[in-house]
Amino acid sequence: MDNEKVPADFVERILAFEIDDPESSLPFSGRLAREQGWTLAFTARVIEEYKRFLTLAMVAGHPVTPSEDIDQAWHLHLLYTRNYWLELCRDTLGQDLHHGPTKGGTTEGDKFYDWYSKTIGSYQRVFGSAPPEDIWPSPPRRFANAGCARWVDTSKFWLLPKPVLRQKKPRK
Repeated sequence: MDNEKVPADFVERILAFEIDDPESSLPFSGRLAREQGWTLAFTARVIEEYKRFLTLAMVAGHPVTPSEDIDQAWHLHLLYTRNYWLELCRDTLGQDLHHGPTKGGTTEGDKFYDWYSKTIGSYQRVFGSAPPEDIWPSPPRRFANAGCARWVDTSKFWLLPKPVLRQKKPRK
C-alpha cells in the first residue's frame, strides 16, 4: 500500500491494535519481557515500535526489515496464531504479513542491510521523526553482531557480559 493512498485511520488502527489478552495472567507483553529480560516499560516501548514496523510494512512501498528487538516481538507474536493471523493480519492490516528470514550468505546480508537502511528512512518519512536509537540502532550497529544471539536457559547457565577491552593506542 502506498502511503499516499493510506486511509486516514489506517495508521491509528494499527497503533491501537491490542496484542495483550486482558484475561491472560501472562499476557504477550509479560511473556516478551520475561523471555528477553526486559523491563515492562521497555517492553511496552518495543511493542509500540513493533506496531510502527507493522505500519511501515504496509505503507513504505519497499520491503522492510525490523531491528533485533522488534524482530523478537514479531517472532513471539507469530506464536499467538489467532491474534496474529486473524485479529492483526485479517482484521487490522487487511492482508497477510509473512516473516521472511535470511537464507544466509553475503548477498542476503547485504539485502537485509539495505532493507533496514530503507526502513529507517521510511520511518522518518512516515512518522516525522527519527526512530529511537535504543530500539532502532543505526544499520552498522544493527548488523555488527548478526547471528550471535542464542537462546539460553538461565536456570542452567549464568550469563556474564564480556568485558570491553580497550585497544592500546599506537605509540608515536
